[in-house]
Amino acid sequence: MKNNQIANGVFYIGADDTTLDLFEGQYILPEGISYNSYVIKDEKIAVMDTIDARKTDEWLVNLNGVLGDRKPDFLIVSHMEPDHAANIENLANRYPDMKIVCSAKCVPMFTRFFDADFSARIMTVKEGETLSLGEHTLQFFMAPMVHWPEVMVEYEQKEKILFAADGFGKFGALNIESEEDDDEGWACEARRYYFNIVGKYGAMVQALLKKAATLDIQMICPLHGPILSENLSYYINLYDTWSSYRPEDKGIFIAYCSLHNNTEKAALRLKELIEAQSDVKVSISDIRRDDMAEAIEDAFRYDRMVVAAPTYDGGIMPIMETFISHLKSKNYQNRAVGIIDNGTWAPAAGKKMREQFESMKDIRIIEPMVSIESTIKPNTEAKLKELAAALIAL
Repeated sequence: MKNNQIANGVFYIGADDTTLDLFEGQYILPEGISYNSYVIKDEKIAVMDTIDARKTDEWLVNLNGVLGDRKPDFLIVSHMEPDHAANIENLANRYPDMKIVCSAKCVPMFTRFFDADFSARIMTVKEGETLSLGEHTLQFFMAPMVHWPEVMVEYEQKEKILFAADGFGKFGALNIESEEDDDEGWACEARRYYFNIVGKYGAMVQALLKKAATLDIQMICPLHGPILSENLSYYINLYDTWSSYRPEDKGIFIAYCSLHNNTEKAALRLKELIEAQSDVKVSISDIRRDDMAEAIEDAFRYDRMVVAAPTYDGGIMPIMETFISHLKSKNYQNRAVGIIDNGTWAPAAGKKMREQFESMKDIRIIEPMVSIESTIKPNTEAKLKELAAALIAL
């Protein structure tokens, strides 16, 4: 096994998964995913989370390579999702004297995932409590609903490492020899990961960031994605922006769907009009074909959005209804939204989309709402120009 020491006495033992097609059964993984796990080797040994069952064999090889002839004293369980906790029973059976350290909210979950009784071996910890391993000391901080109720993170005081659970995670496999992507490369897949998985729980992430601000953090070890050890303020500031629902960039995201390409033509024409009159960044997505999770990411990234959809069965074309539902479930807010609809005899999509967005927090509807009567006509073109001007002026 290649050298995997990331700090004095701290080792990476995770594994890449490049064959999984869908994360959590719904998010595409064009570049795979990493399942991260760590070992702190001192007078006592702590294993920091296990990994997904798909990579059990590789993980055990990595673990044994670090342990040698020693046995772990503690398994720290930060998060009980199966991609991190699948091997708890496996490890507990191998090391019957090993204590399992977790939050109190984690305890009921053991019997939901495993048939074994771990009760005599569980050691629950509370906010701010510490566990000495020798030279290394772990301090525990509760992070409920980031993004499950039992989550906790750990701060190793000697090496100043934050073991961040699913915080600061990203999609994409990694090579431990190249710890960090360039900043924008990291942000692209970390943003898609954050808004689709953690995004609903911004208030809870803010609470965790306030705790982290009291610590001298020199390295962040997430459960997915690269270990972060340089320019940490960049990553922390992005998390602060994302979790406070502030737009990250000024720009316009156009999300459209279309039945017979006429709504698509209107969306593309709007993009042309904006770009012809300004240097405002415009991103556009055909949500029928493009990755829905990436569309959610862009909706949150920019300060303005336009949705364009035809009427369907007296309502909104289903894929757009799904998109808006996803936004609402992730607490979409604090944005300006323009609306384009289409209908041949009884247009209704625009009204219904407006109602959906007006039910969200701090959403400003940009006028005019453009209603296409089947195909683009001169009056439609005029309304699109008005909408483009209103979007640019913000």
